[in-house]
Amino acid sequence: MGAILVVDDDPHIRELVQALLSGAGFATAAAGDGRQALRALGQTQIDLCVVDAMMPQLDGVEFCRSARRYHPELPLLMLTAKGQLGDKVRGFEAGVDDYLVKPFEGLELIARVKALLRRYRKVVEQTAPAGRLVLDASSHLATLGQDRFDLPLKEFDLLFFLASHKGRTLTRRQLLDEVWGLDFDGNERTLDVHINRLRDRFGPEAGFQIVTVRGLGYRLEDR
Repeated sequence: MGAILVVDDDPHIRELVQALLSGAGFATAAAGDGRQALRALGQTQIDLCVVDAMMPQLDGVEFCRSARRYHPELPLLMLTAKGQLGDKVRGFEAGVDDYLVKPFEGLELIARVKALLRRYRKVVEQTAPAGRLVLDASSHLATLGQDRFDLPLKEFDLLFFLASHKGRTLTRRQLLDEVWGLDFDGNERTLDVHINRLRDRFGPEAGFQIVTVRGLGYRLEDR
């Protein structure tokens, strides 16, 4: 998995956005203007860009137009202090996927980033391997050799998310937000129940294990 590129000429905004994204479990990279950002796209695996509209050298709109030309599957989220319709139209015409006006709430930023990643991965990432198990998001089926498992929706979504971030520890909050939604107000025990069901369902022959990271969350590893 690549990083989220934060493009803003204000170092305080860059640091704030990077801190919010890092706190949600994302790897980040940063650039101070559009030209630096275009160079970063050629040097680093980038999964999504968070771009300020107003920057020196090459502004956010022109950066997005160039990025969209050479990276058509790259999600683009624009940040701006301006909320006028005309500014939004310019951004969308340049290929921007979503728009967030400053000042913004951290939870909304994270929610929009996750929504964009889900939208693009529905096109480019339909399967995820977990050991010898293959998860297909288009059919919500898990296959192990000739065996097929029709999992309950939440179990499938949880396993798919863990498998998509294989080897990386995901916090309980990340897993709850991703699988049950940001507005989930149930007991965290719900997550533990679903993890235990997956462990009971798939033994050593599946070739993976879900590791408990005490005080933090869970991690999926191949055996």
